[in-house]
Formats: sequence, C-alpha cells, structure tokens
Amino acid sequence: METFLGLDYPTLWYLVVGALFSGYGILDGFDLGAGAMHLFIKSDKNRRIALNAVGPVWDGNEVWLVIGGGTLFAGFPVFYATLFSAMYIPFMLFIWFIILRAISIEFRSKEEMKWWRSMWDVAYTISSAMIAFLLGVVLGNVLQGIPLDENYEAIDPNLMMFLNPYSIIVGLTTLAMMMMHGAIYLSLKTEGKLFDHVVYMLEKCMIGFIIMYIIMSLYTLIFLPHLAERFKEYPELFVLPVMAVLSIANIPRLAKKKKYLQAFVFSSLTFSLLLIMVAIQLYPALLIATNDPANSITIYNAAASEKGLELMLTIAAIGTPLVLTYTFIVYKVFWGKVKLDEHSY
Repeated sequence: METFLGLDYPTLWYLVVGALFSGYGILDGFDLGAGAMHLFIKSDKNRRIALNAVGPVWDGNEVWLVIGGGTLFAGFPVFYATLFSAMYIPFMLFIWFIILRAISIEFRSKEEMKWWRSMWDVAYTISSAMIAFLLGVVLGNVLQGIPLDENYEAIDPNLMMFLNPYSIIVGLTTLAMMMMHGAIYLSLKTEGKLFDHVVYMLEKCMIGFIIMYIIMSLYTLIFLPHLAERFKEYPELFVLPVMAVLSIANIPRLAKKKKYLQAFVFSSLTFSLLLIMVAIQLYPALLIATNDPANSITIYNAAASEKGLELMLTIAAIGTPLVLTYTFIVYKVFWGKVKLDEHSY
C-alpha cells in the first residue's frame, strides 16, 4: 500500500476528514449555539444584534460542512452510503432544519410586524437547536455502532433506531457545548445590557455543558467499554482526556476573569480534543457492527481506490488554503462589536 509522509492513504484521508469536521464543529458550532439561545434574548433590537453577530459568517461556516460531507463521500463511499441509509431520518431532518434556519435568518427582518419577527425567531431557535442535537445523535450512533450484515447494510433499520439513550445523551451534550460556545462568541460581539445578559446565559450554559459531559463520560465508561480499549492499550493516550478536562475547566476560569477571547480559544480547543478522542476510539473503524465485528466498516474496506485518494489529496492541498484564507478575511473584516445599520438583518 502506498504511503505519504509515512501514512497510508486511507489513514491520511481519515485525518483529513476529521480535521474538516473539527473545523465545522468549531465554526458552525458557535453560530448554532447562538441561534439556540436566541429566544432567551428579549427585545427586538437585542435579537437583531445577536443575529447580526453571526450574520456575516454563518453561511461561510457551513462551507466546512459541505466540504467535509463531500470529502467523506469521495474518500469513504461505503461508509457514506451505509450511514446515510441507516440514519436517513436524522439526516433528512438535519437538511430541513438547515433550510428553515437559513430562511429564518433572511426573512426575519423583512417585515416590521411583531408576529412576523416572533415567528421567525422561534423557527431560528428551534432549527439551530435541532441541528446541533441531530449532529450529536448521529455521532452517538457512530460511537455506539449499529448491527450490520456482511454487505455493510444496516440490519432491520426502523424509523426510530437512531434514538437511543446514548445518542440522546450525546445529542444533548453537543447542544449544550454549542450553546456555551455560542454564548462566548456573543460576549465578544455585544456590549451594554445585552452583554450582561449574554454573560449570565454563558454561566448557565457552562453549568449545563459540564453536567452533560459528566453524564456522557460516565455512560460511555459503564456501557460502552470498547471505546476505552485503545486508551488502555496505549496509556500515553490518557493525556488527551486529561487535556480535554483541563481545557473545559479553563473556560469558566477565563470567563470569570472576563477573558472571553481566551475562553473562546479553549472552547474551540475542547471541540478539537473531543473529536480527536473520537477518532482514536474508533480507528481504524468508521462504523462498528454491534452484531459481528467482522462486519464493521473500516477505513480500509470503505476507502476509495488509492489513485482516487491520491488525486483528492492533491485537490485538498489546493482548496484548503483557499478556504482558510477566505475564512480569515471574513472574520478579520467583521471583527469587533456589532453595530446596526440599514444593511443589518
């Protein structure tokens, strides 16, 4: 098998896909979190400020999802097909809520009527919260695994198979984490009474996330011991969960000191560390077959051809700097506190 930088192409592409979804989680995570808490902001002016805090960047953030999904399809088509067929309902809901959220952002301030704006505020909050929750639900099912046959197809799939205790816990943890991430971001973009209210919500979101993270961790250790096997095999990897706990603990410490930019950095770091732990827990599997480990989908039996992976790596090497440059420019241009004008949402 051909290698690049000492890594075989399936492993290298596994890292690329992970990096893209990590970038998506960090970037779209804060605007989904900000949207999920939108109804907790009361006045119309303050809601407009909160909406305009994410207005210039939310659609650019979703570019990372498009690239990540396309990369997953091109690099691991077997996994893509199995996951999307088995998790058809949550993915369809996910798409519908993405559409509803985009419409809510664009339509909300087109009319002055109170009922009109309230309707789109509700739609914006519900769609943002459900997108975050469904992302966690899918991740929970991937970590837990599903029954697969020898053709890598889900056995006896049903409409509600994606809802189980663990996926719900991971979904709520993801929602809580994104709301905390979004509250930190809003603290960087607001001022005055709205800033004070955002800081208050941040305190509640941090408590909620820490509680859900503890519940998720305990459930994982008790009921999904296979996810800890890699860490038992390589004890040096325990540095990652330790770093994750320290990163989480650092967020309220920095927020209390009003160092919100540093808190945002550590919130982003927490996203990355948790996803790195997921990648290590699963590798080389992509989707574990709970009925027979031999039917599990791995990076090797799900990967595209080596020539295809090599070609896509070249494309990624060209495209990634362009996306990073675009992202940097957008955030640099719209950095600072939000000021409403005639072009605002």
